[in-house]
Amino acid sequence: MNKLLVHGGTRLRGEIWASGSKNSSLPILAAVLLCDGTVTISNLPVLEDVITFKELLAALGVKVIAYDGGNLEVDPRCANSLTAPYELVRKMRASILVLGPMLTRYGQANVSFPGGCAIGSRPVDLHLRGMEAMGAKIEISDGYIRATCSNRLIGTRIALSSVSVGATENLMMAAVLADGTTILENAAREPEILDLANCLNRWGARISGAGTNRIIIEGVDKILGGGFEVMSDRIETGTYLAAAVATRGKMKISRTDPTILDAVLKKLAETGARIKFGNDWIEIDAENRRPRSVNVHTAPYPGFPTDMQAQLTAVNSIAEGIGIVEETIFENRLMQVQELNRMGANIAIAGNSAVVTGVDRLKGARVMASDLRASASLVIAGLVADGETLVEEIYHIDRGYEGIEEKLCSLGAKIKRVNQ
Repeated sequence: MNKLLVHGGTRLRGEIWASGSKNSSLPILAAVLLCDGTVTISNLPVLEDVITFKELLAALGVKVIAYDGGNLEVDPRCANSLTAPYELVRKMRASILVLGPMLTRYGQANVSFPGGCAIGSRPVDLHLRGMEAMGAKIEISDGYIRATCSNRLIGTRIALSSVSVGATENLMMAAVLADGTTILENAAREPEILDLANCLNRWGARISGAGTNRIIIEGVDKILGGGFEVMSDRIETGTYLAAAVATRGKMKISRTDPTILDAVLKKLAETGARIKFGNDWIEIDAENRRPRSVNVHTAPYPGFPTDMQAQLTAVNSIAEGIGIVEETIFENRLMQVQELNRMGANIAIAGNSAVVTGVDRLKGARVMASDLRASASLVIAGLVADGETLVEEIYHIDRGYEGIEEKLCSLGAKIKRVNQ
């Protein structure tokens, strides 16, 4: 099985570009099922999750006309199956996003309970209760969610009991072909929600309020399809910026959007790094300065993203002072701590917080990735550790980072994929 071998001690310097957003690509791929015409999606990242989602669409009968890694052209009018099988759904949590589009378009959907990273329970109750409020009948049988509706779903007001990105996306897609108007209260505000709404509107939907906690969807008779370019990946951008801070390097990232990274950039600035940015680029300078520890409290957007928590934990592990990292979104998302401590970090768990006392040096070790973002934190730790670090179970990292070793090597890192 592939692993990443990292030789520590090199400062990252240079310029890279941000890939398309994983967290935006997956719901947009699910939205293909709503369309009555061909669809072309560009700026897709080349990731295992994107490839798996493409395979899921094909399993549902969607015709793949062309795919070159970054661009996908499909014809969803060929869809002939209403069952999203366990063999594919188990690989990623985002598979649940086909439920809303299939239900509202075809009046029926059978979707296996999803898999993905082991970072908490992440129940799908909000998705199901929202669809029931729109008139769906939901049954759970043999590990499958079986949803049906007679004629069309009915627009209604849905107040989400907690903020959920996935539920907001699923219910928004279900509502675009519903009869009447649906109002989502306490909706997630993430930039990826806005990207999905912009995509659906371009294809013929009528959605307003995306990016706020109140989204209004006026149901339409048909979604035609067309083209759309996926936004840049803010989490990938933040990860590389964090790596620059940890290695005391200097980096410019182009084809990215600094306006959706406010919380991350503020924390990185608190470490002592100097940050500049323009319309589509960010430059960070942390050369010759040991970072200062920062306190992190994860929260729904526009708060500090849970997907950047592990990376900042890695930065704090070699920073000056003590930083407290509090995880409020998922109950099992501090699993990187044990592996970082094996590398010489000084981190104590207190409830849902990690108390990180920075050390002067980390030491290379054989470590195992437990989830996608924990993988990234271990790579960052390996970049600053003395000696070699071997990161195992890197299929996690391949789910969310396009060509991570190539991009890091272009910045001067000594990292390679090995099979040992």
